[in-house]
Amino acid sequence: MKKAKFNNNFRKAVALFSAAVLTITTGCASVPVSAPEKKERFTAQFLDVFDTISMEIGYEATEETFKERYNASHELLLKEHQLFDIYNDYDGINNLKTVNDNAGIQPVKVDEKLIELIKWGKDIYSLTDGKVNIAYGAVLRLWHEKREIGMANPEKGELPDEEALKEAAKHTDINDIIIDEAAGTIYLQDPEMSLDVGGIAKGYATEDAARLLESAGSDSFMLNLGGNLRAIGLKDNKDKWVCPVENPTYRDSQTGDQYSAITYLDGMSLVTSGDYERYYVVDGKRYHHIIDPDTLYPAAYHRSVTILTHDSALADALSTALFSMSIEDGKKLIQSVSDGSSVLRKSDRVGRVEVMWISEDGTKTFTDGFEDFTK
Repeated sequence: MKKAKFNNNFRKAVALFSAAVLTITTGCASVPVSAPEKKERFTAQFLDVFDTISMEIGYEATEETFKERYNASHELLLKEHQLFDIYNDYDGINNLKTVNDNAGIQPVKVDEKLIELIKWGKDIYSLTDGKVNIAYGAVLRLWHEKREIGMANPEKGELPDEEALKEAAKHTDINDIIIDEAAGTIYLQDPEMSLDVGGIAKGYATEDAARLLESAGSDSFMLNLGGNLRAIGLKDNKDKWVCPVENPTYRDSQTGDQYSAITYLDGMSLVTSGDYERYYVVDGKRYHHIIDPDTLYPAAYHRSVTILTHDSALADALSTALFSMSIEDGKKLIQSVSDGSSVLRKSDRVGRVEVMWISEDGTKTFTDGFEDFTK
């Protein structure tokens, strides 16, 4: 993927967020454990996956154990970052860019992890009635190009041509993604199609890394991939992890409360989609990166949507989907997931799904159980 570009506000926000995860302790619940092993807290930060600032915090008996487990999880994240990349080539790897470059030409043999992700993307398309569409790359590319220009040179910010958007939308049929599992290939039969997994990939990889750590024996870990949070157990096997949700208004003006909510997590994921991270301004109006497939323009329902559930892959996909839905439709989708009526990647571990919506005027709306995680 493109090298990350961090403006001062973004760096400040991430620093504040990371500090909050590390230091806020008021209200944490304690859970006794029998004969606990003495563990120390270790941290590692990195910038080389998914174009974002990331952190892992772990409580382990020795620094050697932490380094071993961190290195394994980081290696997995780096591999998936390269596989899911649509911008860069890597020696010896057929990734999503390779698949896109061969659209309408030939099937591409890929790593089974990439096939797994694309199958998940198709499932999410069905689950969300097309609100999350990994085949939407042709449309997203037009917005990406204009956003990059507008963020670098605000005076040159402009919108994509509307006719070009409509033409690109003709090449987003998810049924044109042909997966041959026996041959291990992916083929885009529309030569104008391209895949973009930005709405699902980071959470998917985060969950894979968490499961690797759990299988290695880690029982007190926090993964933070640019604000995609996944807790493993309790902090130091005693207290819930304290995870704030940023207030969009505070990000804009540095006024009001810094956080919209403070959550306390034990073995849960927290993912927020918002309009304040990647955006540019044209004629005084903000244009962010989450595109509503029904309008071909940035979704205009909410300032942010926060999902709490166990599986980070599901949390990421749902936060993207609900950002382009009314609250009423979002609640219906969440109910269908909670009922177990949908095909899910890790359905044995879905558990509760809770949501917080923040509207343009700052009004907060919650599912019934969200505030259980703020106490």
